[in-house]
Amino acid sequence: MSLALKLALSPLLVAQGLWTRRRTPRLPEAEGDREGEVGEGGETLRVLIVGDSSAAGVGVKTQDAALAGQLTRALAQQACRRVRWQLVARSGITSAEALDLVRDVRPAPADLAVAVLGVNDVVGQVPTHRAIAAREALADWLIANLQVRHVAFAALPAVHQFPALPQPLRWIAGADARRHDRSLAQWAATRGSLRGDVSHVPMPVPLGRQVMAHDGFHPAEPVYRACGELLALHLARRLAPPRPTTTGDPR
Repeated sequence: MSLALKLALSPLLVAQGLWTRRRTPRLPEAEGDREGEVGEGGETLRVLIVGDSSAAGVGVKTQDAALAGQLTRALAQQACRRVRWQLVARSGITSAEALDLVRDVRPAPADLAVAVLGVNDVVGQVPTHRAIAAREALADWLIANLQVRHVAFAALPAVHQFPALPQPLRWIAGADARRHDRSLAQWAATRGSLRGDVSHVPMPVPLGRQVMAHDGFHPAEPVYRACGELLALHLARRLAPPRPTTTGDPR
């Protein structure tokens, strides 16, 4: 997206942004416990979920129907383990603010962490390099302070499909989100290849009014279920032991 085009459209984009904020209902975060255990098995897997409104479950009534419930149930089933989970999330936070939040809360140690962030970086026009630096700082803190072995960063959603956003705001915001996500994926691939402690999880989940909350901006249960299953599959694959390699005739 060229800067010149964004500047040319800026009066219209500002007006549309203000109009969208006024008309979009403010939905509450999902109710329910923000920690618990699910599944069965001899070994317990500790999982921390960090993020913004999508991690907090805005768009559904309970955490059981939100991302935390969907992800942890699917992970317990796919990994055949008991999952002890904790959710640290707040609506409206950016990637930088997520680090402030976990520092304040200081959650229990975890084996794996899932970060669901980025839309508010796009909305707040946070430069891409600053958003990536904030995610790296978050990963570093979780690894250094909570014993986290791996942080999985969920891809940004398809903002260009959000029903709440009028055109051309939807198109511009969608292009910004895709740019942020490409940078996130590139950073995670580079660091992951060197250290193996972060990853980027694609979220090819189509969005539309029929699968989103009535505000047209947050997921409804079908999206949370699909995203939870994708994240669980990603984490379960990381837990699988590597296949043994053969180097010729063992005799």
